[in-house]
Amino acid sequence: MRTASFLVAGLLLLASFFVIAKLFSTHYPPATTAATAAFLVVWLAVTGANMWVGVNKAGYAASEELPILLLLFGVPALVAVIVKWKFL
Repeated sequence: MRTASFLVAGLLLLASFFVIAKLFSTHYPPATTAATAAFLVVWLAVTGANMWVGVNKAGYAASEELPILLLLFGVPALVAVIVKWKFL
């Protein structure tokens, strides 16, 4: 359930970045590209912090947390790149 919550949060964060980018795109045309890059950096930091908590606080091994990190980062990142490439 926590993984699904993180994925939904990532997609909602992505949507908020793209909405803000669309608002600024009339005055700054590459705003959607900047928003995509900013989202990827922020989301990598969030998922990295999640992995750190899982390893240091919850007691999981890094090898157990790495596939979760890849899933949590990869799915929203892939959606971000596809949306930017196809629709924006």
